[in-house]
Amino acid sequence: MATEAVSASKTGSCCEVTLCKQCGTETSGGADFCCPGCEAAHAAASTLDNQAAYSLLAHDNEDGSYTLSLGVEGIHCASCIRLIENALASEPDVTGARVNMSTERLTVTWDGPRERGDTLGSVVTKLGYKLHALNDNDTVAASQERTLLRAIAVSGFAAGNMMLISIGLWSTGSETMGLATKELFHWVSALIALPTVIYSGQPFFRSAWAVLKEKHTNMDVPISLAVILACVMSISETLRQGEHVYFDSAVMLLFFLLIGRYLDARAKGKARESASKLLSRLFGVATVLEGGKVTQVPIKELKPGTLVLVATGESIAADGVVERGASAVDMSLITGETVPEVVSEGSEVFAGTVNLSAPLQVRVSKASEKSLLSEIVKLMETSEQGRAKYVRLADKAARLYTPVVHAMGALTFIGWWLLMSAPWQESLLHAVTVLIITCPCALGLAVPVVQVLASGKLMRAGVLLKSGDALEKLTGIDTVVFDKTGTLTVGHPELKDHDASAGDFALAASLAAHSKHPLARALRDAYDGDVTEVHPQEVAGHGMEAQVAGTEVRLGSRAWCGGTSGEGDAVLELWLAVDGVPKARFQFADQLRTDAGETVAALKARGLDVHLLSGDRPEVAQEVGAAVGIDKVKAGVRPAGKCDYLADLKNSGRTVLMVGDGLNDAPALSAAAVSMSPSSAIDITQNTADIVFQGDRLRPVLTAYDHAVFSTRLVKENFALAAIYNVIAIPAAVLGFVTPLVAAVAMSGSSLVVILNAFRLNLRKDG
Repeated sequence: MATEAVSASKTGSCCEVTLCKQCGTETSGGADFCCPGCEAAHAAASTLDNQAAYSLLAHDNEDGSYTLSLGVEGIHCASCIRLIENALASEPDVTGARVNMSTERLTVTWDGPRERGDTLGSVVTKLGYKLHALNDNDTVAASQERTLLRAIAVSGFAAGNMMLISIGLWSTGSETMGLATKELFHWVSALIALPTVIYSGQPFFRSAWAVLKEKHTNMDVPISLAVILACVMSISETLRQGEHVYFDSAVMLLFFLLIGRYLDARAKGKARESASKLLSRLFGVATVLEGGKVTQVPIKELKPGTLVLVATGESIAADGVVERGASAVDMSLITGETVPEVVSEGSEVFAGTVNLSAPLQVRVSKASEKSLLSEIVKLMETSEQGRAKYVRLADKAARLYTPVVHAMGALTFIGWWLLMSAPWQESLLHAVTVLIITCPCALGLAVPVVQVLASGKLMRAGVLLKSGDALEKLTGIDTVVFDKTGTLTVGHPELKDHDASAGDFALAASLAAHSKHPLARALRDAYDGDVTEVHPQEVAGHGMEAQVAGTEVRLGSRAWCGGTSGEGDAVLELWLAVDGVPKARFQFADQLRTDAGETVAALKARGLDVHLLSGDRPEVAQEVGAAVGIDKVKAGVRPAGKCDYLADLKNSGRTVLMVGDGLNDAPALSAAAVSMSPSSAIDITQNTADIVFQGDRLRPVLTAYDHAVFSTRLVKENFALAAIYNVIAIPAAVLGFVTPLVAAVAMSGSSLVVILNAFRLNLRKDG
């Protein structure tokens, strides 16, 4: 679990330096921990190890439920996933349970007390799987890889020596060699093979025994059964001086199976890389200034209001506001943009971003588990664990695995022995081959590896998936509908002119302070005086309305506030009206996203129909449409009208992607087949879109679409590869055309082919 105590002598130092057991930071006075927070964290980790106190790692949700995310050891196929998920789903109060095969991560949500997490964790461990904290994923994965490498080394060394013996056995008959010499070679092979199988087969045997104890099964059960049967038959044949001795095949079989398992583990590790890198930034220590003293505090212990010192080149430990200093910050983790952003006093900064040029003092605004970085990790987990159509298909196929593979093995043995009158040894060898070659690994990996790689690559481009089937739905679109303000435009308009008196300006700013509309924000930011306390209501599609000193005050659209009708100009505006009488007009300017026209043209080039749907006046919407190359423009549309517009497109057979502000276009976003939303960092978890993109460019819309198309193609290819493997390999094994050794190579190879095909996503350059 946690990092154990380490004592080391610094080079050139005259004394021993003690490092913190939890975070590895140098301690003073030879203490075990650098701070009380680390001591508490280590105690919690020890409790998790010794008492299975999984609830310590659960976090509470806004609706009163709890969510627990843990790493899982021992899952190798979709059958394992189904077993764990079904066991948890059958527990009372559990509202969701999902295991991701690629990231080896379990997420379970339940209603009820936090302590319920201990029981749910025990449900999984009783099935034979081990659980650990997510921050231990890398440590556990490294330990598993070392174990596999040792097993590969032992089995490979043994296989090499046994092949020397086998050359003599298989190239010369008993008449030439002599029966005594042949028996000696067989016994020498047994002495080499049996210890090797016992040691190198542990990754399979332990997993199989753990689930069998709980009266369940997984893919390691038939593999273990196949290896053990081959060895038992070989011992029997050696004792009775028979011909069917396959110690060399059993060891070679394990050797190739272990290679496949190791390469599979490495590939999964690469797939987990994005999430692991993000998670790693939530751990470690931060430098805190409190009471004039500088101390080191674990990042997980930071609370709102804490003042953190951020040195040049250091990652910012938590979301907060710059209190002192000015610097350039690498925000690529959040926005996908490579150009550093200049921050100064009053600027918001986010956990995981890197301070590049000067020291900063940051006042923490959010605890670690509620930081933007933490929310991004949660979004990635949600998207990776989603049950898209192909995931559901793979799950259904996996359900058939256990009964089918054992039945096929038994029928193969019976068929060869009884129907074909083959010797039982040869019949058993064919059954062993079927047990090995019939594996759903390729099918189980077909979807999740692609999902993990796609979500990670999109995240690096500033695109966050909020639903597991978002990419699948995005693949099927034929129409894109854009909102205008904050979507085609940057969404940061500025007040350019107004004709309001000082009192009217203050009144308008008072109403605007209660709205999140970009124009209202711009008006509020432009006013630097005191505002009046008002209690307005927002009227969808119109603006803000309030009763002030017995008068009705409105801030909103021209028509709603009684402004003069007519063509007018193509200027963004808000009107202020008192008792139905227009009092002032506020004029704003908003810049188009720099690549809006280029992105629209690229979407059209891909055969997509592009529309502009706006609540602004026709002259404003038409001007923007012309500027970016959109011919189909619908203006003056209220939120309900946007839903009707999308419904009409749907009724005409169109599949629509709606791209709009996730805050004020929620009904339209929900009405579309799939939705995307540009969002400021603080709004990521507030909007209702399936996909959120960051930054000031529109390019992520095109990037997401291209990745969706390519990812779906990869998934279909993986399904085809898995299907072709099974269609060819299983009949060949049943008919006796495949040896156990070839079966081991084929089984491992099928998984690796699927994984390598998925990794083409990382090699693909964004168009």
